[in-house]
Amino acid sequence: MILKVPSTPVHSVILGCSLPFRGSAFPTPLAQCQALPNFSAIGVPPTFPLPPKPEPLGTPQSEELPRLGAASFSPPPPPLRALLLPRCPGRSRPAQRPPRCRAEPSRAAGTGPRPCQRRPCALPCRPWHSAAGGAGSPLPGAREPGGFPGGSRALPGADGFVVAGSGGAGRSMVKHQPLQYYEPQLCLSCLTGIYGCRWKRYQRSHDDTTKWERLWFLILTSSFFLTLVWFYFWWEVHNDYNEINWFLYNRMGYWSDWSIPILVTTAAGFTYITMLLILALCHIAVGQQMNLHWLHKIGLVTTLITTVVTMSSIAQLWDDEWEMVFISLQATAPFLHIGALAAVTALSWLVAGQFARTEKATSQMLMFTAYLAVVVALYLVPLTISSPCIMEKKALGPKPAILGHRGAPMLAPENTLMSFQKAMEQKVHGVQADVVLSYDGVPFLMHDKTLRRTTNVEEVFPERAYEHSSMFNWTDLEKLNAGEWFLQNDPFWTAGSLSRADYLEAANQSVCKLEDMLEVIKDNTSLILNFQDLPAAHPYYSTYINITLETILASGIRQQAVMWLPDAERQLVRRVAPGFQQTSGLKLDAERLREKGIVKLNLRYTKVTNEDVRDYAMANLSVNLYTVNEPWLFSILWCAGVPSVTSDSSHVLRKVPFPIWLMPPDEYHLIWITSDLISFLVIVGVFIFQKWRLGSIRTYNPEQIMLSAAVRRSSQDVKIMKEKLIFSEISNGVETTDELSFCSENGYANEMVTPTDHRDTKLRLN
Repeated sequence: MILKVPSTPVHSVILGCSLPFRGSAFPTPLAQCQALPNFSAIGVPPTFPLPPKPEPLGTPQSEELPRLGAASFSPPPPPLRALLLPRCPGRSRPAQRPPRCRAEPSRAAGTGPRPCQRRPCALPCRPWHSAAGGAGSPLPGAREPGGFPGGSRALPGADGFVVAGSGGAGRSMVKHQPLQYYEPQLCLSCLTGIYGCRWKRYQRSHDDTTKWERLWFLILTSSFFLTLVWFYFWWEVHNDYNEINWFLYNRMGYWSDWSIPILVTTAAGFTYITMLLILALCHIAVGQQMNLHWLHKIGLVTTLITTVVTMSSIAQLWDDEWEMVFISLQATAPFLHIGALAAVTALSWLVAGQFARTEKATSQMLMFTAYLAVVVALYLVPLTISSPCIMEKKALGPKPAILGHRGAPMLAPENTLMSFQKAMEQKVHGVQADVVLSYDGVPFLMHDKTLRRTTNVEEVFPERAYEHSSMFNWTDLEKLNAGEWFLQNDPFWTAGSLSRADYLEAANQSVCKLEDMLEVIKDNTSLILNFQDLPAAHPYYSTYINITLETILASGIRQQAVMWLPDAERQLVRRVAPGFQQTSGLKLDAERLREKGIVKLNLRYTKVTNEDVRDYAMANLSVNLYTVNEPWLFSILWCAGVPSVTSDSSHVLRKVPFPIWLMPPDEYHLIWITSDLISFLVIVGVFIFQKWRLGSIRTYNPEQIMLSAAVRRSSQDVKIMKEKLIFSEISNGVETTDELSFCSENGYANEMVTPTDHRDTKLRLN
């Protein structure tokens, strides 16, 4: 007779042991089922164990073999996957898997299979038992010539192979399907290979990630956000790179451009950490076990320590610069909010997938609550965003006036005659200069206390290189070159863009007199003067203010154009030059400034808030902020209503006709609400789709379960997956799920999963 066994749509589950079918069609005692060997250790031929069919009396068992024909044949293909099923209680799993012993069939037709040729091995070869069992079955360990243990013999058949039991005349034949071909998984191999150096299939695992690897993932995530903050900070302080280099020069004693190496190193570290985090998230998305390679762990720790040390150093040495982050957020926060919203929305695919795969309600609730908190926080972040550029266009004030900081230091050496000439070519509103009095009473321009950075004093007067610049006579100062350093150090990376004529002119610059500079800028140009304190041993220590005032007044410049910054001798200055605009470099309240006769403030842009600018404007006090080089910062201050700024890049800011971005409040609110709504709809849709796609029990992959079961650790999720897969396959392979039962030694029966098509598998009984 022929028994039709429907095949499953994906693969067929061939049982190594079964209890009686419904209706007692094939009775098999329960005791016999429990006595079967451990098929999980040796594998089972892809066939159902069938009870022996009673032989007619007088028919010898040996007569069956000629009728079947013992022609040459190929043994059944080895099983591809082994799935652990619930076993009968009371039996223990063997500690080790004994090797499989198989008969070697004869290649000559008609000669029959040859006896088993056992190879020496450390473990005992465990024989296979007869599928039929019952009377006549040899004891465990017995083997008959025929190829299969327990007296069974594999013989060729028309549609496959026949397993003939020695205990009776029953013969069964099962049709086999071709071996499954594993296609190369290049993307998965690259994913696990780059992250954990697991390039081979057998090295990968779908088991739960260990606690230590979860800790490394937490460290990786923390490092990502830390390096993100540091990278954002160092990118935004591009406005102050020259100031940072000058600060480090005073600390270390020599000039070096530290800004670009730090930026490159920061970008490399952030890119590396971001790549590792993306790979880790991809592991979670595809269900792979995370196992970060030890080289990556070293790189991660090195990057983390370097970032922490660098940030701590900046915080201790230059804590004012961190105010730059909050100022920059006024320009970038609306766009960073949209970017963060897009990232969290995209992350919903991963979160929804994990939510759908998780079986425990507690884990689902914690995961969903954490993600929901992040999403809601992002939705409400715009309530805390305050930017002066979110305003009506008609409320925008006039463009701030631009003053050249030490002339035009990006186009020529600072505080030289060429620098102020270039500033005048850019049609700046005014210039700022630093005045020092020479030892013989000549006012000249110099910012540093020594001449080392901006002159070749170490070559001309090496023994006096560390002396205060005011201790040099003007005749000695005239011998110094004040332009070669600009071409060699290139502090603003602009020396290469100079024309041939400008390059030669810059190379021949000398120390500039105050008188020469005033002659260049005296027509309709404002001037901010700052003074260096002279050493006590200087011959003009008490009279340098008088000498400087005489030089300024003798130049013919308008008194109203001069902003007098030094606090020393203000009463003397008011008497000698009452038209000077008294300017303060200290941030004080408006009333105190009025009492001191201050009409202008010259402050660093990090010291003033938008509210301060409005308060000073209401008190009729003008504010000038320094040093503003970037267009985005210039735009923020423009929207805030700052009257004027001092800049190294006057040639760049003068070309900014309008703030980089200006958005009415209603338009910003519309963008905010629309972005949140779109994000919410996408997240809800992704959760629904992932629940529909992954919520079914058919989503459990047999290979995934096999790989998970290969490890020694036990996993509750893996067990649940096994059970769901088993009962899903049973319900598709037979009419009802209670037609079959599984048992083995220690509570898990073994299955053989073979690929199959949608054709019915034929089971023949003679």
